Amino acid sequence: MLHVRVAVPADLTDGVLDVLRDDPAVSSLAVLAGTSLTPAGDIVLADVAREAVNDIVDRLIAIGVPEQGTLHVDPVTTWISRRGLEAEKVTPGASADAVVWAEVTQRAYEETELNWTYLSFMTMATVLASIAIVLDSQILVIGAMVLGPEFVAVAALGLALVRHRRTLFTLAARTLVVGFGAAIALTTGLSLAARALGWVVVDDLTTERIGTAFIYTPDKWSFIVALVAGAAGVLSLTSAKVGGLSGVFISVTTVPAAGNVALGLAFGVWHEVLGSSLQLVVNVAGMALAGWATLALQQRVWHRMALSRRRRRDPA
Repeated sequence: MLHVRVAVPADLTDGVLDVLRDDPAVSSLAVLAGTSLTPAGDIVLADVAREAVNDIVDRLIAIGVPEQGTLHVDPVTTWISRRGLEAEKVTPGASADAVVWAEVTQRAYEETELNWTYLSFMTMATVLASIAIVLDSQILVIGAMVLGPEFVAVAALGLALVRHRRTLFTLAARTLVVGFGAAIALTTGLSLAARALGWVVVDDLTTERIGTAFIYTPDKWSFIVALVAGAAGVLSLTSAKVGGLSGVFISVTTVPAAGNVALGLAFGVWHEVLGSSLQLVVNVAGMALAGWATLALQQRVWHRMALSRRRRRDPA
């Protein structure tokens, strides 16, 4: 169940009520007349089955709510209502599977913004990954994977293609390129300092590393894992169940590959640079492709659900 709050000028209130009133997916509806100061007008409150929110949001956008007022959609963590239960029963689909596109798109914009926080996490994760490689520590590699903030930006590439958001695609691509570029550059500088101090020597990179050799030796499994992880990550981002997202972070080797690129540049070990660069590209491409395919399938499925709901609501 989701809570929809609309603040609009009074002359638009009837249009909002026309969208919400008598819709079987709406379990409660209230109007607070004259209570909105900005914009001056009314506040309309409704509880809506999650499966129907996309259709209702699209209809509210079509009558001009975003241009003249505001539209909020918030989760209802706990609710006790027979009408609410009936609303979910009569709405096609399952609540846990429903994709709220406004919610997913807003999160994508927020978490792909290129800012100091993103760059800081990316750099710290890459530095940690380079230390893990020097120590040949799988535990530190996993820590670096979890710390890396890049997954939502990768998923945003597929979302932008599915939802035709050119600005989001540009933002996500820039964030990924600049984020990885800056992290690799700073980690390379630190690696050069460690080399000068004698803390790290070239043998740390060229000797056999049983625990971290996979970072610079991509193969077919690297791409398959990226596909599975990308699909699982998108499902975690779009559904009401988010438990699988942490598993995605520790399945792909984007950040460890960036850390190894930095080390390879600092010590001139070019086969490490090339292998890790290929690993990075394979992982990002695999996750982006899987994210796009998963989102495209979800959009198709929920479009059909919306059509089914409209036929039930407005029988010929």
